[in-house]
Amino acid sequence: MVNAVIDGIKVCVPKGTSIMEAAASIDIKIPKLCFLKDINEIGACRVCMVEIEGIDRVVSSCNHELEEGMVVHTNTPRVLSIRKTNIQLILSQHNSNCPVCLRNGNCTLQDIAGEMGILSVPFKKETEEFNWDHSHPIVRDASKCIKCMRCVNICDKVQGLHVWDVINTGYRTTVNVKGNVPIADSNCSMCGQCVTHCPVGALTVRKNGNQVYEALRNPEITTVIQIAPAVRAAFCESLGLSRDAVTTGQLVAALKKIGFDYVFDTNFSADLTIMEEASELIERLSNRSHHAWPMFTSCCPGWVHFLKTEYPDMVKNLSSAKSPQQMFGAVAKTYFAHKMNIDPSKMMVISIMPCSAKKYECKVSGMDSTGTGQDVDLVLITREIMRFIQMEHINVQELPEEDFDSPLGESSGAGVIFGASGGVMEAALRTAYFLLTGSNITPDAFQEIRGYTGVRELEVDVAGVKVRCAAVSSLGKARELVEDIRSGNASYDFVEVMACPGGCAGGGGQPIKDGFEFAKERAGKLYELDQKAAIRYSHENPEIQTLYKEYLGKPLSHTAHDLLHTNQEEWEF
Repeated sequence: MVNAVIDGIKVCVPKGTSIMEAAASIDIKIPKLCFLKDINEIGACRVCMVEIEGIDRVVSSCNHELEEGMVVHTNTPRVLSIRKTNIQLILSQHNSNCPVCLRNGNCTLQDIAGEMGILSVPFKKETEEFNWDHSHPIVRDASKCIKCMRCVNICDKVQGLHVWDVINTGYRTTVNVKGNVPIADSNCSMCGQCVTHCPVGALTVRKNGNQVYEALRNPEITTVIQIAPAVRAAFCESLGLSRDAVTTGQLVAALKKIGFDYVFDTNFSADLTIMEEASELIERLSNRSHHAWPMFTSCCPGWVHFLKTEYPDMVKNLSSAKSPQQMFGAVAKTYFAHKMNIDPSKMMVISIMPCSAKKYECKVSGMDSTGTGQDVDLVLITREIMRFIQMEHINVQELPEEDFDSPLGESSGAGVIFGASGGVMEAALRTAYFLLTGSNITPDAFQEIRGYTGVRELEVDVAGVKVRCAAVSSLGKARELVEDIRSGNASYDFVEVMACPGGCAGGGGQPIKDGFEFAKERAGKLYELDQKAAIRYSHENPEIQTLYKEYLGKPLSHTAHDLLHTNQEEWEF
């Protein structure tokens, strides 16, 4: 242990603790811009500077360890002056048109400048000019970049893709796509982790709100919107409320108040995905020699894109089942449109997703099984739909609950856990067990696969068939797992991969609170909803049973293959 004094307060912390963390342990807040624990501890912003008695220079507190007997001052006139100058220098190269920035009111630079009382910048204003392909889901505004390096290191150290890099030298130093290539030509998986870890508005997700408003105002268009599982565990955060303050039923009511004609639950099509994917797993296990192993889950487009760009020879290992988002679009524009006597060409299917890569997925080739151009027309991320609600001045807490529309509105607890890492596999195993044995296993039998970090393994004996399983989230961990499989160091039958740490709960479209990671807590909310669900198995969803009876026939049928399956090897952006 190390004993020291910070701002006159004695502190005792483990050896190796940074000055910043030691100060935080006694409720002394040192401002920071670039710091991300264990990811970006480079002191690039020079905002967290402190004075140490006996040392002439100021030091960055994020990457300097507290030492025995140190006397640290975090708020001296010298520190405040240097900190203020550093912020003013950053602002001189930052587009500070805050009222029209997506991060207005949720920006660390804005907060620090306000806390320091900065009302003017004495340096020449000079922001970077840029061109960007706005058709790509990830949008970079170079005029707002503060060169904090967070995007570089989150992509390097967590996702392992190395999309971003420092370019140029001297005052021209900036961040851009590695090699200065267009973003579409990079290996970007569109996961959006760089966006959620950017402290300002330099990185955002492409907006589609105006197109949705146009559809809502067009009386000839029937608007159909679906809500992804992970959205319900996070949307309250955008309102500054606890996760239990507003129900999913109140979110449904808010969407109907905005003017959407039909509001559905993506959990329904998550159940549908399970019926197809579990059946495909059983078919593969029954014909092992005809298939590549292991079978990978396919509902995460960031992961699919990663596999296509990094390990194209293994794309054949992916389940051919479409994601719940895409299955919903296909069924909505066929089965539902027919039942409701709606012209599918005049139907707009919109998704609310926790994921920036879903904006890519809905536009890839092979996602028009209904002849309308796209099965899913537009994707709004969680942050976008919450802006809709705020713009409409809707107090969600005061709304009476409303049910999802039907059919396609009923769902199970198995569907809701799709939003957590390991949830897809757990849901699939529940149904695979039933399909092989004719009876249900306890729904919590596969809890070993739940988790937030690392690889979780599970071996299941189903009617004498041993199924070796693994689940992992983040593309950096996925790469390690794929390399282990390719080298023969690991062998599995069924592998779930989610591109974002913690799965969809930690997706690139979820609410942002700088410095906080909420995927674990959001996943906990999803498992809580599963526990409370009246139905906890996808195969017991009555509306799923009716869909097969009236339209699809059975899992893996010809109709099911046409509507619900895809060949990822043919995907093109």
